[in-house]
Amino acid sequence: VAMEEATFAGVSINATVSFTVAQALAVAEAVERGLQRRLAAGLAIDSISSVCTIMVGRLDDYMRALVEVEGVSIDPGHLEWAGIAVFKRAYAVYQERGYRLRLLSAAFRNHMHWSELVGGDVVISPPFPWQERLNASGIAPVPRIHIPVDGARVAELERRIPEFRRAYEVDGLSPEEFLDYGATRRTLRQFLSATADLESFVRDALLPDAP
Repeated sequence: VAMEEATFAGVSINATVSFTVAQALAVAEAVERGLQRRLAAGLAIDSISSVCTIMVGRLDDYMRALVEVEGVSIDPGHLEWAGIAVFKRAYAVYQERGYRLRLLSAAFRNHMHWSELVGGDVVISPPFPWQERLNASGIAPVPRIHIPVDGARVAELERRIPEFRRAYEVDGLSPEEFLDYGATRRTLRQFLSATADLESFVRDALLPDAP
């Protein structure tokens, strides 16, 4: 509701901490409703440039953590494709449905989080050290966003890891389940921990402990 209302008010949004196709579609639909309401009200939409951030690398991290905790045996190479598969699936549905929201990839872990997403109307946001590494890699930026992840890899991920199936399928999660998805909870806990670390740093800088 907030995303739809912000869009109607002319505010561009970034829906971050997203990991699943279902989340990306819910965001796109909310933004689309806001855009349609603006057009119906005779308001411009040219200045609105909203994105939905899929944390590709953090989804991969979650898949790796799951197989360790649950003792799942799977080709480790498949795990490197989980986030990419979700991003490409969401992008394909965006194209089919004509959503005007753009996807943004975040949480780089390997060069495929760039090279596999080249060629689409998406935002790719590598941290500066990754940008330097990619510039020096010699890897040609060949458009690959429209090439689906190998079906055998996706099938194995879905068979071995039910949480990947929930991330990959269009109806894998309901909006009521978004906050309880494991990758979401894991990431929010890490963010809260980082906030606590920052607060401790500021406290010690402003009020050093007595000798």
